Amino acid sequence: MLVLVTYDITDPQRLRRVAKVSEGFGRRVQKSVFECEMDEKGIVQLRRALEDVMDPQVDSVRFYRLCGRCRGSVEVMGIGTLPREDDLVVL
Repeated sequence: MLVLVTYDITDPQRLRRVAKVSEGFGRRVQKSVFECEMDEKGIVQLRRALEDVMDPQVDSVRFYRLCGRCRGSVEVMGIGTLPREDDLVVL
């Protein structure tokens, strides 16, 4: 399934670490937004990795699971492209 991962991290050092972890699981589509092709096991792995670097008292990470039907309704305006299945990383 396609999972949209977004975050708001208050500390620049933690922000870089969260971005680095996220890059290992998907494709950056905006500064703090990643599209990841993964199953529930992959989500658990990403959550665990992010828990090690974020501060839940002041930072926020969100996971939006997009079903096949929802994925088909994604639109892009301006620069950027829609993800193709072969562009995404599956862990």
